[in-house]
Amino acid sequence: MTLTLADIRAAHTRIKDRIHRTPVMTSAALNEKAGAQLFFKCENLQKIGAFKARGATNAVALLSDEQARRGVVTHSSGNHAAALARAAKLRGIPAYIVMPSNSPQAKLASVRRYGAEVIQCEPTMTARESTAQSVVERTGATFVHPYNDVRVMAGQGTTALELLEDVPDLTDILCPVGGGGLISGVSVAVKSINPEIRVLGVEPQGADDAARSLAAGHIIPSTSPNTIADGLRSSLGELTFEQIQLHVDGIVTVSENEILHAMRAIWEVLKIIVEPSGAVGYGALVDGQLDLPGRRIGIILTGGNLDLDTLPWTTPAKA
Repeated sequence: MTLTLADIRAAHTRIKDRIHRTPVMTSAALNEKAGAQLFFKCENLQKIGAFKARGATNAVALLSDEQARRGVVTHSSGNHAAALARAAKLRGIPAYIVMPSNSPQAKLASVRRYGAEVIQCEPTMTARESTAQSVVERTGATFVHPYNDVRVMAGQGTTALELLEDVPDLTDILCPVGGGGLISGVSVAVKSINPEIRVLGVEPQGADDAARSLAAGHIIPSTSPNTIADGLRSSLGELTFEQIQLHVDGIVTVSENEILHAMRAIWEVLKIIVEPSGAVGYGALVDGQLDLPGRRIGIILTGGNLDLDTLPWTTPAKA
């Protein structure tokens, strides 16, 4: 299926009453440091603390009544798990969430709070996929992929619709890249509205499969990602890679130090919590990977979920 601006606009109409319209924040101090005007789209303030609420809500809303009756299933250890559990609860249908046994307790608790059934498995992708498939066979539930799904991609693209409504004269948009669902939707929306706006993906150097895949012209899976940005360790999907090839102007990579510097600067200056995966866009600017003087740059802060007992610049808090 081809993702279009019409799909994204329809998704926004469908979900806008069930998500937050997140704010766009600016900072004179961060502008001065970057030598550009920065506009932060704060999806860390979204429902469940991440942009994932958009795609999951759209996917669940598009189920037929018969599909909805049987529920939904996915495998995820992160934000998509909570997002799909919440979307299912809003529609009053079952949700079956396969989570690896090493998932943080806070994330397990979040999924369960929304009433989903958690099925734990060994912490490998093979185990996650096979367990999810067995749940589909047992329940007849519809599988909703965390990113390689046009319904999910359309929902994520609504982030860009809101950003461009609030700040229509952007020159560039920086978007984190993990599995590619967000940047797929964002790039389709942006290039359909104003092709002159550059869309740049940002990913950690230790999980740079998107940059390598784009350069090679085919997907190079991420086999052993090594980064603090846990939300960006996924490999691209076929559907998302197709949109990246068509619409994304380039992908830059950032070091772990750049991610941490960016994350801390956002906490200290904007006074908001952002997780490492959400900080990579600003990380590309803060230490010079990108030099975009005088530009008007949209930066998507994708999420704000992390374990506050293990902040990366402190020792664990004592009970």
